[in-house]
Amino acid sequence: MTEEDKKLLSTFEARLRHLMYLHDELRRENAEMKQLLGKKEEEVAKLRSNYNELEIAYANLKVAKTISITDCEVKDTKQRLSKLVREVDKCIALLNE
Repeated sequence: MTEEDKKLLSTFEARLRHLMYLHDELRRENAEMKQLLGKKEEEVAKLRSNYNELEIAYANLKVAKTISITDCEVKDTKQRLSKLVREVDKCIALLNE
């Protein structure tokens, strides 16, 4: 082997070692990213579950609010109608006299 071949072989070995080092670094980084992705996916699943629960609670609250408003309105309407009926009865009584 000539001196030039030894130098080329040495350069090749150095570059190959550097390439192997970079490969190992990328493998570690990939493993970290996969682990981080798994955690984020779990977090997203929990947030979606929480969001769905909140949507259901909000829908229930809207229904309850609608019912409670309707109950109050029904009471008020009944009172107004009763008052009107009494007034009509008074008018009829006055007309009958």
